[in-house]
Amino acid sequence: MGMYEPGDAADARGTGPTLTAEIRRVLARLDAHAARAGHGARASGAPEAGEADEAGEADDAPAQSGALVAAGPGTAPLDALVTCFGLTPFERDLVLLTAAHELEPTTAARCAAACGDPERAYPTFSLALAALAEPHWSALTPVAPLRRWRITELDDDSRLTASRLRLDERVLHFLLGSPYLDARLHGRLRRTPVPEALPPSYDLAAGRVATGWTSGGTGPDAPLLVEVTGGDQHSRADIAAAAAARSGLGLYAMGAEDIPTEPVERDRLARLWQREAILLPAALLVEVGELDRDQRAATDAFLAGAAVPVVVSSEDPPRSERQHGARVTVPRLDDEEQLGLWADAFEDVADLGPSELRSLVAQFQLPPHVVRSAAAAVRRDLPHEDELDAAGLAWRAGLDEARIGMDQLGRRIEPQAGWSDLVLHERQTGVLREIVAHVRQRPTVHQEWGFASTLRRGLGVTALFAGGSGTGKTLAAEVMARELGLDLFIVDLSQVVSKYIGETEKNLRRVFDAAERGGALLLFDEADALFGKRSEVKDSHDRYANLEVSYLLMRMEAYRGLAILTTNMKKALDNAFLRRIRFVVDFPFPAEHERAEIWRRVLPPQAPVKDIDPELLAQLTVAGGSIRNIALSGAFLAAEEGDRLQMRHMLAAARTEYLKLERSLTPTEVRGWV
Repeated sequence: MGMYEPGDAADARGTGPTLTAEIRRVLARLDAHAARAGHGARASGAPEAGEADEAGEADDAPAQSGALVAAGPGTAPLDALVTCFGLTPFERDLVLLTAAHELEPTTAARCAAACGDPERAYPTFSLALAALAEPHWSALTPVAPLRRWRITELDDDSRLTASRLRLDERVLHFLLGSPYLDARLHGRLRRTPVPEALPPSYDLAAGRVATGWTSGGTGPDAPLLVEVTGGDQHSRADIAAAAAARSGLGLYAMGAEDIPTEPVERDRLARLWQREAILLPAALLVEVGELDRDQRAATDAFLAGAAVPVVVSSEDPPRSERQHGARVTVPRLDDEEQLGLWADAFEDVADLGPSELRSLVAQFQLPPHVVRSAAAAVRRDLPHEDELDAAGLAWRAGLDEARIGMDQLGRRIEPQAGWSDLVLHERQTGVLREIVAHVRQRPTVHQEWGFASTLRRGLGVTALFAGGSGTGKTLAAEVMARELGLDLFIVDLSQVVSKYIGETEKNLRRVFDAAERGGALLLFDEADALFGKRSEVKDSHDRYANLEVSYLLMRMEAYRGLAILTTNMKKALDNAFLRRIRFVVDFPFPAEHERAEIWRRVLPPQAPVKDIDPELLAQLTVAGGSIRNIALSGAFLAAEEGDRLQMRHMLAAARTEYLKLERSLTPTEVRGWV
């Protein structure tokens, strides 16, 4: 069984024998057999017995029926069917006989006349053996093409020679030049459109997929499989669709989870699709995700028998004992390709110049279809937006698209806090502003000034925020995210670290891969869950923990955005790891005058207060996080009483907070409060 060019199935009227003529030829053989057998009256429209060649040479004797017009569909689809499925001349004529029963009204009567039984007014295998040329019994076996590929079907499997033979409806429409996806595959498969244009590196990958189909097998039944890995699912589908188009094929997709695990049903689906792949013609895209053992085995078995072009699409190379052919990785688009994508997508959007486009490219690493989606959102919102210009809308659209896939991996905070909300020493604030400058000026320094080409690696902006709980580490990250116009994603490292070897890296990779799309500010909380004194390796777990830390630092250094680690125990971190962090910011416990300033900023000006003294409140030896908790709790207590917020409410709230911290209020801390 082989593939054919789509042009082979084109209507061939006027270029050779028509399907009508071929059907007449086969029916003439039927009539000749009836004449030789001396069976009853001829059917209406059939030739007289003497008109047929007594020796059986009736190939050129035309039937005189008026039901089949002289100019019918050409035989190109029939020839393609014969070639691709390896039909013998006898099997070819049997297909024509079953097609005649659907298309020529006199066929039923002529079948009855030929077999001498008015009750058998339909094609049967016994009639075909008697009337058609070069007959052979093996044509009806289940493994022969006619039944294996469900070209013809028996009404009753228990009566092989006497049962009615039917031409499969899908095959009939194919012969008549009306291709469509078999209705039995609806719901399992979906058509994948061909992308309008691909970036050069994607187009090159599509060429490699097409080449993989032609060079992947060593025999006629070798699987024509190509793996496409990496990138996102839509990009993999775009590359596969482009490869199919340049091979003259359509592309249909299905999920590996939809492959039946029951062998008989799976084999039926495989045969049905392989037949469709030839009739359409088309390639198949199988999307492989997380599969259990049974589903993985079913997928492997389904793919192993693929004798038509198949693409196996997955984020990572599938775990399988069988080889899935050539492997093509979705390439990472460089900055120039990204710039071309954004420029093409926003070509008709005014007020979006080269500098704005380069800022977008520096921040967002989005696949082509997502860039086009962002551009469509800008065109939709631009006429109705009063606050943002085209550049602002494009930035917002990029953020919206980049969030997809991140929300399930971390806690997203849309930053609201500004620099005025931070109460830090000028030294720490200066370092934070320097970090912001490193992120903001990356396009200028890396691309325009050429540092990316000379340094090549370690260009990511990494920082470590060290300090006790509530000292402002998360708030500082929020302020920086707002300054940069980014989302803040908080990833709890204690939830990422796994006791199973390899799982921690897998979890970290998922986070970074998703974050790369939009360069979000990543805050890895509780870094102590992963970092520690690892210089002394005592066992394999310590050795592997070193690998996990190295992987995290490697991804941080290569990350396009800003990645921040937080720790409560800076002294526990290995100096070798600290040297790989570009910025280290200490968040000390706030002094009393700083605590008083935090109290002043945390109390809203519209809140009804009475005799609230920030200087007295600053006597509490708690960090900013606890100050915010106490202020909020005190406000709720006052609101419940219907009274203004007073020091006694703060005292009650402070006792509750101290209980949570497993501490006791000292007389010095609350002196002069009430």
